[in-house]
Amino acid sequence: MTDPDVQGYQQLRPLLFSIAYKTTGSVGDAEDIVSEAFLRFHRARAEGKTVKSLKSYLSMVVTRLSIDHLRSARVRRERYFGTWLPEPMVGEESEAGLSDSLSLAFLVVLERLSPVERAVFLLHDVFDFDYPRIAEIVGKSEVNCRQIASRARRYVNEKRPRFEVSPDQRTALAERFFAAVETGDFEGLVELLAADVVTYGDGGGRGPSLPKPVAGRDRVLRLLAALTAAIRRFDLHLVRATVNGQPGALVRDASGALLNVLSVDILGGQVRAVHSILNPDKLGHLAPLIGPDHPLRRSRSTR
Repeated sequence: MTDPDVQGYQQLRPLLFSIAYKTTGSVGDAEDIVSEAFLRFHRARAEGKTVKSLKSYLSMVVTRLSIDHLRSARVRRERYFGTWLPEPMVGEESEAGLSDSLSLAFLVVLERLSPVERAVFLLHDVFDFDYPRIAEIVGKSEVNCRQIASRARRYVNEKRPRFEVSPDQRTALAERFFAAVETGDFEGLVELLAADVVTYGDGGGRGPSLPKPVAGRDRVLRLLAALTAAIRRFDLHLVRATVNGQPGALVRDASGALLNVLSVDILGGQVRAVHSILNPDKLGHLAPLIGPDHPLRRSRSTR
C-alpha cells in the first residue's frame, strides 16, 4: 500500500465510520466494516484493479457491507429483550457528524426502514451523495433510488425527533437535570420533565431492564428515584458527557468503572426523553466496565 493510499484512507476514515455506524447502530461493527473495506481495497489493488476514486470505492464497500450486516442483524433485534438502542458514542467523536442525525432517537427512527432504505436515505440526505452515485453503490436504478429516498424521507420527517435549538440552553438544562437526579431533588425534576416524557432502557436482560418504554412524568419520576437510590447505595457518580451529539452522563463507580450511559432529548425547556444503555455488550468500547457480579448487573426486569 503506497503512502498516498494510506493517507487517503485515514482522511476518509471518519466519513466511512459515520456511514457504517449510522447504518448499523454499532460502534464495534462499524469499526470492523471500515477495516474490512480497507482490506478489500488492498486486495483489489494487489490484483491489478484500477480504482479511480478512493472515496467512491470505499464508500461503496462500506455501504454494501453495512447493508449485509443490517440484514443479518434484524432477526436478532426482533428477538432482543426489551428496547433496542444503538451503541452509544461518547465524547468528541460523537460530534464528528451532525448531532441531530447522530442522536440515539434519530437512529432508532431509522430502525423502521429497510436496510436499503436506510442506506439510500443516509447517503443522500445526510452525506450528500448524488443519486447516480447512490444507484451504483446499492445496485438499483437512479429512478428507484429517488423513490426509495422520497419514501424514507416522508417517514423520517414524520417521526424525526426535535431538539432544543440553542446548544447552550440544552446543556444548561441537562446539567440541572443530572444534578437533580444525583441529589434527589424531585421537586426540581418535576419542573424539568415534560408531562409526556418517555424513558427508554436498554439492558438486554443483562441488568435492570425495561421490557418497554415508560411514559409519563409520574412513572419516569419513580424510575429516576430508583436511580438516585442506586447512586447513593453503591457510591455511583454521574460524569457529564456528550452522547451521540446530545447531553448525557456516564454512570461510574468510585473506581471509574462504567455501569451505564444516559442521554436526554430536550425541547421547549424540558426533558422529553431519557435514554439509558446498561447492556455491557454495548459498552465494551467504553471500558472498564462494572463487573457481572455487581448487583446492578444481575438480570432482572423493571416494570
